[in-house]
Amino acid sequence: MLFPIASFADLVPESQPARVPEIPLEFPPEPPPEDLPPKPSAIDLQRAYVSDKLVGFASDIDRFFGTDRNFQEANKSVFQFDVIHSMQESVTPNIGLAYKAKFDLPNAQKHLRLMLETNPDQPQNLPGATMGQQLQLQQQQSSIFNEVSTPNSYGAAIRFENKEDSPLRLNADAGLKLDNIDVHPFARSSASYVWPLGLVQAKLTQSLYQFNTTGLGESTLLEADHHISDRVLFRASSGATFLYVNQYFDLHQDFSIFQTLDQQESVLYQVSANGFGRPVTQFSLDGSSRPVTGVSEYVALVLYRMRLHQDWVFVELSPQLHYPQINNFQLNAQFITRLEVMFSK
Repeated sequence: MLFPIASFADLVPESQPARVPEIPLEFPPEPPPEDLPPKPSAIDLQRAYVSDKLVGFASDIDRFFGTDRNFQEANKSVFQFDVIHSMQESVTPNIGLAYKAKFDLPNAQKHLRLMLETNPDQPQNLPGATMGQQLQLQQQQSSIFNEVSTPNSYGAAIRFENKEDSPLRLNADAGLKLDNIDVHPFARSSASYVWPLGLVQAKLTQSLYQFNTTGLGESTLLEADHHISDRVLFRASSGATFLYVNQYFDLHQDFSIFQTLDQQESVLYQVSANGFGRPVTQFSLDGSSRPVTGVSEYVALVLYRMRLHQDWVFVELSPQLHYPQINNFQLNAQFITRLEVMFSK
């Protein structure tokens, strides 16, 4: 063939694929270095680990021993009933009853509580009292006769509390105290703050209150916890209480070791010094002045606490050695037994 026959495909020009315009990719600018959170150092991580571990262990100790610190800070309903048997030299054995309760109020977002208690104005029940003071003063709320004594007064109050997970705890309550047939209003407030200091967890508590029997009162308490081991906690407590009716400070220093034996048993070892201090000064012969202070008592005690039934029945045995200044620091041995029933939800 002189002329090749072209196919139809050869006559149609080859189509070019459509070109998609290139769109440059844009990424958000990187934040400047100062906006990034600082990376925790090894010291910060160690402090956070020790702090969390110590706080949890100390809270477990206070919860097991049923301390007033646990009762005041527990953000839940609690009812605690105590039967206390006290024996001491030259005094007839006696039995005392006490209870205290804290209940959530409905529709209050867990901020309002109903408080019910016995003898709210007794020294061992005033805000700022340490566990050592409560143990040492328990026999004072018992009758001097060999019988079961009833509480001297009853209190009911409405309390406001902030949330439990805050290091700053605030509470304030106002209520009525029934004393025989007389009714007296009272008010209390307390603020506490917890912060870590290396391997020590410190807590400062400041309380103000007003009762008809004590007048205006103030308490300051500083506690320091050190986690010795998985079963041992050391606590040092320093406190001062001023009552308007007394016009002097009650001072106390406690050193305590809490030892967990197992899930059912724990032991507390404690030595204490109680004293007094007057805000006025006395003048000496040389014309100088100094505050009036002194030691009123030395105390050494052991407290054995055992869980009898689940988480709500406990028994305590506490031998105590008291050396009061009023007896020229002669030994006054005491033995206190307590049966405690505690419900919480």
